[in-house]
Amino acid sequence: MGPRIDLMTDDVATGAVRHLIAAERPLRDVVPASTLELVRIRASQINGCGFCVDMHTKDAAAAGETAQRLNLVAAWREATTVFTDAERAALALAEAGTRIADRGEVPDEVWEEAARHYDDHQLTALVCQIATINAFNVVNVMTRQPAGLYQPGMFAQLHRRAGEWEPAAVGQK
Repeated sequence: MGPRIDLMTDDVATGAVRHLIAAERPLRDVVPASTLELVRIRASQINGCGFCVDMHTKDAAAAGETAQRLNLVAAWREATTVFTDAERAALALAEAGTRIADRGEVPDEVWEEAARHYDDHQLTALVCQIATINAFNVVNVMTRQPAGLYQPGMFAQLHRRAGEWEPAAVGQK
């Protein structure tokens, strides 16, 4: 079963994806990159987005993340010696935000634990990262993007083009 839409050649899709990538740019220096990758991986696992799990595990490995940590993201609660308390709080927040429809909210204890490790600026970055990865997951799952073909850096051109986007350009052609 192939993809329903070729996201790399459809102008509407590439435009929308560039905007999602651009929305992530301000987050990169606020929370450690390794934590953001763990959050992306966990949300993608929950959403069943094989494309994003493949992409973000490969990107994390290319950035030096260990196989042990990548293999244990789905079981982070039991991997008590593998992830820091701050990473565990970010993973819990990612799970709660990704499953928000199940409870209608992020439980106070999850938010409070995250707030013990991250300031408001960092919490905002985590919330925005959770929102954008969930958007990417929805696009990829709905359009049946295949997993397994991603290679680190293969979207570098799309990322560069996203860097050209300016907020004032929203709604302009």
